[in-house]
Amino acid sequence: MIYTVTFNPSLDYVMRVKGFEANGVNRTYEDFIVAGGKGVNVSIMLRHLGHENTALGFIAGFTGDEIVRQLREEGCHESFVHLEKGYSRINVKLKSNGETEINAQGPVITDTAMSQLYKQLDALKNSDTLVLSGSIPKGLPETTYRDIMERLKGRDIRIIVDATQDLLMNVLDLKPFLIKPNHHELESVFNTKFTTESDIIDAARQLQAKGAQNVLVSRAGDGAVLVDANGDVRTSAVPKGKLVNSVGSGDSMVAGFLAGYIESDGQYDKALAMGVAAGSASAFEEWLANREQVEALLEKE
Repeated sequence: MIYTVTFNPSLDYVMRVKGFEANGVNRTYEDFIVAGGKGVNVSIMLRHLGHENTALGFIAGFTGDEIVRQLREEGCHESFVHLEKGYSRINVKLKSNGETEINAQGPVITDTAMSQLYKQLDALKNSDTLVLSGSIPKGLPETTYRDIMERLKGRDIRIIVDATQDLLMNVLDLKPFLIKPNHHELESVFNTKFTTESDIIDAARQLQAKGAQNVLVSRAGDGAVLVDANGDVRTSAVPKGKLVNSVGSGDSMVAGFLAGYIESDGQYDKALAMGVAAGSASAFEEWLANREQVEALLEKE
């Protein structure tokens, strides 16, 4: 079974406004609300690609109830820990002259709630896959992902980490199966600007040398770079299409890579192709793409 963990799920309130003006009244010409958070996006996209999975993490209040409802509607399993206080966050995604995001803080995760999550993770079986994705809410230590991986150390569980800077760097020596920084996050890790693909490959190799088995770097319109567990470098350009919504495209790439890896019995070229197609397909749609849309892009390669 595949499990995703989202510490801070959200409802994403997507609004489209023509000619947004600050300090005035603006009216949308389109708006919708979808369940979000990086791990939640991975769960939904995996289901769109035909792969059963269970979403773990924390929810609270009426917004948490809506997140659960939407996940179930998409055919996902969920086993969230329900927090007694607060409510799951609502994030505003404003589409006008560019994209603006306002992300809320979310509820406080108590020690009791963390213990419940740890109990769920301790029950994972060998050969399961765990996706740790997104930020850690205020109040939890930057070692949280490391603490989880330490608990699972020595077991045959494939762990994917899609997180930023310290959360990511803290786990490398525990040999995660896959990490997926985007090129901006990679630049933050190394505190430099990369001007060539070769620079990105060198940086990915350095992360691999620190312990990551596979390093997948998403590069937005420039495609993706994979340094795989065998040390081979693979690159992929993005298919042509119109950018509609970039939110969730990186999460779709993670889901697509995992789906492609599973379906091809571990062929990295197939995994990369599916990952890039899934990420691109979601970027070309209002929300997370379906299998048919992903396969249509694969056929163009």
